[in-house]
Amino acid sequence: MSAKSAVKFLILSTLVLVLPVMVFARIGVGVGAGKIHLNEPLKAGGIYDLPAIPVINTGDESSEYLFSIQYHEGQEQRNDMGLKPAESWFNFTPATFPLEPSKVQTVKVTLTLPAKIKPGNYFAYLEARPAKKEATIGGVTSIGVAAATQLWFTVAPSNFFQGIYYRFISLYSRYHPWDTIVLAVIFVAALLWFVSKKFKFQIARK
Repeated sequence: MSAKSAVKFLILSTLVLVLPVMVFARIGVGVGAGKIHLNEPLKAGGIYDLPAIPVINTGDESSEYLFSIQYHEGQEQRNDMGLKPAESWFNFTPATFPLEPSKVQTVKVTLTLPAKIKPGNYFAYLEARPAKKEATIGGVTSIGVAAATQLWFTVAPSNFFQGIYYRFISLYSRYHPWDTIVLAVIFVAALLWFVSKKFKFQIARK
């Protein structure tokens, strides 16, 4: 075999080994829950911890991922879809994270309803997707890769003052007993301040 033929053979052999990796390398995403349906009506002003959602890198390339709220196209015109919950009502922990191939990241979802809210049925997608909407790997472009969990819930009718009450109850339940400790510290500090003032006043009179 001539030197020129040997070089060609080496190049072809390299391409045979490399090209499959380049062609099949991809970024993928999946979620471990298809639907979350909250059966009990939620209260205005309430704070709710929703079921955590596992996010899986189904591809064979590492990537940075985002978790966010999305809506169904034309949702406003469909009575069966429900109202749109605002993005500001949701908190995701973590909201952005890296994932290696086949690895899983569990995302905690907290829903905080405002004290003043329209009652009714609500719907949204809890969506995970790569941080880059378009990724090119080995000459292959991946566009719009995403996976989502459907979220359905109902907000019970209530007035503004009920919303304030339920917000207080939610905060108390979430941070108890720390809230009680803080109140106790404030009470003791106020009591000491009052006693010291009264004691100084009595000394001054003598």
